Amino acid sequence: MTDLTNYRNIGIFAHVDAGKTTTSERILKLTGKIHKTGEVHDGEATTDFMEQEQERGITIQSAATSCFWNDHRLNIIDTPGHVDFTIEVYRSLKVLDGGVGVFCGSGGVEPQSETNWRYANDSGVARIIFVNKLDRTGADFYRVVDQIENVLGANPLVMALPIGIEDDFIGAVDLLTRKAWVWKDPNDPAKYEIEDAPADMSEKIEEWREKLIETAVEQDDAIMEKYLEGEEPTIDEIKSCIRKGTISLTFFPTYCGSAFKNKCVQMILDAVVDYLPNPTEVKPQPEVDLEGNESGEFAIVDPDKPLRALAFKIMDDRYGALTFIRIYSGKIEKGMTVLNTFTGKSERIGRIVEMHADERIELDVAQAGDIVAAIGLKNVQTGHTLCDPNKPATLEPMVFPDPVISIAVAPIDKGASEKLGIAIGKMIKEDPSFRVETDQDSGETILKGMGELHLDIKVDILKRTHGVEVEVGSPQVAYRETVTKRVEDTYTHKKQSGGSGQYGKIDYVIEPGEPGSGFVFESKVTGGNVPKEFWPAVEGGFQKSMDKGVLAGYPCLDFKVTLFDGAFHAVDSSAIAFELASAAAYRQSMPKAGPQLMEPIMKVDVFTPDDNVGDVIGDLNRRRSIIKSQEANPTGVRVKAECPLSEMFGYIGTLRTMTSGRGQFSMEFLNYSPCPKNVADEIIAETLAREEEKKK
Repeated sequence: MTDLTNYRNIGIFAHVDAGKTTTSERILKLTGKIHKTGEVHDGEATTDFMEQEQERGITIQSAATSCFWNDHRLNIIDTPGHVDFTIEVYRSLKVLDGGVGVFCGSGGVEPQSETNWRYANDSGVARIIFVNKLDRTGADFYRVVDQIENVLGANPLVMALPIGIEDDFIGAVDLLTRKAWVWKDPNDPAKYEIEDAPADMSEKIEEWREKLIETAVEQDDAIMEKYLEGEEPTIDEIKSCIRKGTISLTFFPTYCGSAFKNKCVQMILDAVVDYLPNPTEVKPQPEVDLEGNESGEFAIVDPDKPLRALAFKIMDDRYGALTFIRIYSGKIEKGMTVLNTFTGKSERIGRIVEMHADERIELDVAQAGDIVAAIGLKNVQTGHTLCDPNKPATLEPMVFPDPVISIAVAPIDKGASEKLGIAIGKMIKEDPSFRVETDQDSGETILKGMGELHLDIKVDILKRTHGVEVEVGSPQVAYRETVTKRVEDTYTHKKQSGGSGQYGKIDYVIEPGEPGSGFVFESKVTGGNVPKEFWPAVEGGFQKSMDKGVLAGYPCLDFKVTLFDGAFHAVDSSAIAFELASAAAYRQSMPKAGPQLMEPIMKVDVFTPDDNVGDVIGDLNRRRSIIKSQEANPTGVRVKAECPLSEMFGYIGTLRTMTSGRGQFSMEFLNYSPCPKNVADEIIAETLAREEEKKK
C-alpha cells in the first residue's frame, strides 16, 4: 500500500495573468516531468492543451498532472483565473487538500483573487502564497503582502524576502536559515547557490524573522514557553508549528519569486512538502443521506474502508468521456462495479488512468487519496458520488450558480442539427455552469453561461472540436421579475361539466420577500377550510407559475404567498382543482402587486493607465454604473464599480480603444436589482415584440 503521508493533492489558483500556468510548467520541469518548458504566451504550455487556450494564452479548464519532489507525490491541478470559468476553480478546490495561491507582484490582489480566496475558505483548503513576477516593473512584495492582509483579511506568514526587485531581482532570503538562494545563471533554472544573506538586509531579515517565529510558536504551548524564556526553538520545531498553523488555516506561509525567470520555484515545492497537508490530515468529507441531510458519518481516508469517491470533472476527448475522480476512502479497481448514488444505478469502471495533462498512464488500481480518471462511466456527472454498492453513502454535493447571459444558436445547414444536439450534450456534462434549453415557440437552441467569454469559447468549441458551424444571435440578459406591493386576494376555481366537478377556493396574500429568498409559501389556514393534504397543491400551482412573470414573461423572484383561508367541496375538491386555482390566482393577483423588472448587476473591476482614468470613469457612468472605489498603484489605476450586465456587452473593445490596448477588466455577477422605469419599459416592449415575431 502507498504511504499516504507522502501524498500532496494541490491546486494552483489565482486571478488572470498572475502566472499560474507558468508556475505549473516550472514545477513540471524541476520535477523532471517535462524536459522542455512550454510558455503560455507562445501557446505551448503543457497544461493548456486546448486550441482555444493556446491561442488566447488563458487557461479555460483545469488540467491534472502528477509529479514527484523529495520522495513525495504531488497531484497538481492548474485552474483557470478568468471569472467566466470560476466554476472550474470551485470544483477543483472542492477535491483538493492544499493550494498555492499565486499573486502578481505588480498587480497585487485582484477581484478574481478575492473570489478564489473566498472559495478556498469555503472549502477549508490550506494554502501557501507565492508572490510571483517580482522581476516586473512596478513589483512590490511588501505592498502585495499588505493587500493580502487588508483586502483578503488573510494572515500571510512571510517565509522569504526578495533580494533586489524588478530588473535587479536575483533570488530570496530564507528567513528560517537566514541564507540567500541566488540564481546567477539565467540560462540554467535548476542551478542556484545558497550563500550568506546580503549584509545590507540583515536588519530587515531579523525584523521579519522575529515576526515569523512569534506567530509560529503560538501553535505549541511548550515551544512558546521556551521561546518566552529566551530560548530560540530549533528549525524543526518552528517548521512543525508552521505546518500545524497552515493546516488549521491560522496563517498562510508566503514566498516570493519569478516563475517565468525560474527563480524560487524550488522554495515553493519544498513548502508544499513541508507545510501542506497530506490526505489523512484533512478534515474528512461529511456523508449525506439521499435527501441531502448530513448523516453524521464521514469518509475516512483509508484504503480498507468502503469506497467513497467524488466525480468532480467530466472531460470528453478523442478516446471517449473521462471522469475525473477524487477517492476519499476505499479503492477502485479496473473492471469493478460501483454505485452512483445520484442515479441509483450501478456503473462499471472500464479503465483507470493517471493523467498528465492530455497524456495518460494506465493503472490497475487506485486508492484513497488518489486523483485519477476513469473511462467507461455512462451516466456520471460532476458532483456525483461513486460508492460501494453494499455500503452506499453520498458525499456532500456541489452547488453551481445560475447563468446570467444567453445566446440563441442555429446550425448553418439543416443536416448539422443532430450533430449539434450530440455536441451540446457532451458540453453540458463537462461544464455544469453551462446550460441549454430549446425555446418552445421558436424552436431555437438557447445557450446560457456565466459571461460573454464563456459563451464565446463554447461556440468556438462547437466549431473546432465538434465540427458544428452555428449562426449566433445577439446576447440576451437573464432578467427577472418581482413584486413591490402586498396584495390580499381570493380566487375560486369551479368547473361543472357532467360527472364529478372541480372546486377549490383560496384566500391568500402575495407580498415582496427578502432579496435572495426566492419563493416562500406559508399556510395559516385553521379549522380545516382548506384540508392539509391540498396545501402542497396550492404551493405547487404558484411555484409552477413563477417561471413566467406577468410583465415580460421572465421568471419571478423573491415573493411570499400566505394561504390564510378558503373552502372545499367534499366531493368535487381535489389536489388538481387547488393547483389550478392557485395558478389562476397567480395570473390574477401578480399584476396588482406592483410587478417590477429586475436586472443582473455585475461587480466590475477595471484596470486603466493613469492618463485614461477620466475617460474610463465617464464611460462607466454612461453605462449606469455606480463607482465604488479607485485605487492607484505603480502601473495605473483600478476602478471598482457595479454595473448592469446589459450595458457591458462589447465593453472590452471600448476599453482597449480608450486605453490604446493597455486596459483590462473582469466582472462577476453580484445580484439582481430593480431596473429603472424607462429602461424597464424599453426591455418589456422589446421582449414582447420578439415573442410576437416568434409566433409568426
